[in-house]
Amino acid sequence: MTDQPVVELVDTSVYTVPTDAPEADGTLAWDSTTLVLVTVRAGDASGLGYTYAPAATADLVDDLLAGVVTDSPAFDVPRLNEEMHRAVRNAGGPGVAAQAIAAVDIALWDLKAHLLGLPLVDLLGAARDDVPVYGSGGFTTYDDQRQDRQLRGWAEEQGIPRVKIKIGESWGTREDRDLDRVRRARASVGDTTALYVDANGGYSAKQALRIADALAGQGVTWFEEPVSSDHLTSLASIRAHAPMDVAAGEYGYTLPYFEHMLAADAVDCLQADVTRCGGITVWLRAAALAHARGLDISGHCAPHAHAHAAAAVPNLRHLEWFHDHVRIERIVFDGVLDPAGGSVVPGADGTPGLGLTLAAERARPYRVR
Repeated sequence: MTDQPVVELVDTSVYTVPTDAPEADGTLAWDSTTLVLVTVRAGDASGLGYTYAPAATADLVDDLLAGVVTDSPAFDVPRLNEEMHRAVRNAGGPGVAAQAIAAVDIALWDLKAHLLGLPLVDLLGAARDDVPVYGSGGFTTYDDQRQDRQLRGWAEEQGIPRVKIKIGESWGTREDRDLDRVRRARASVGDTTALYVDANGGYSAKQALRIADALAGQGVTWFEEPVSSDHLTSLASIRAHAPMDVAAGEYGYTLPYFEHMLAADAVDCLQADVTRCGGITVWLRAAALAHARGLDISGHCAPHAHAHAAAAVPNLRHLEWFHDHVRIERIVFDGVLDPAGGSVVPGADGTPGLGLTLAAERARPYRVR
């Protein structure tokens, strides 16, 4: 396309926000989360994108990607996504490089929507009016009271009819506590709220099958990453025998990763993270791969980065309303969405792009570069 705006500037900043309590899942513990923000500009318009990744991700954007994007046509986002992937060849595509590409890609889509004066969902084309969400947290470090408060907050106060807790504590060595916490979670939310669990790859294959039988007794309908998603044969075996849906894919950084997972019949619902897999451009392609096999896709974490793209695919299951990221996005951005009733409606107020603006004063205390 000729005579279109060009990207004039790519800028990065980094924010690290401490957690509001100690947090862990089955295989990792943390006390803070880092958001890497990318801003792109064309004339008077700007777009923002972000990823949850190490601060070094900003260096990769500055060193390898900014030069690719600057002075390029702002509307040609898929072309720029391909060029960014080529630029990181020797740095290694998966991991931090894919997260850097994701942040820039999201910012470019936001910029394009701003230039056209459209909410991003309208630019992409809506496949649905709203985006179902599920409350996600229930960390293994929570005591019974904190877990109960969080779950009741989603189910009773916000009316979210789906919730998820972490299990697989200490690499699957605390099965009894895992199952006790699941029983307590069911008691907190009652029988009408869908209950999900996420082991973050903490169990062995046979162990995961034993756990699945016990989970079924509590009405658990979603078993996320019962074993590591690196082990597709084991994941497929668990999917074949477990009574609930098996999900994985959050660690997918490339499109072939999702194809391999789907070809292995390893999941009932594909997860993909727009801030890891190369951005909105690649996330939409992953959704299409799942759709071609008659499967749904679920957006992993970073809810405000996903919401518009999630509304643009016909095979969306839901979007993860993840405690850490919701909290951070409410600090760093204005324009956040309301999940009351169990869904969000991106673009409802007509604000262009993602509908987000940087809340500079609130975010400033957390800025580390």
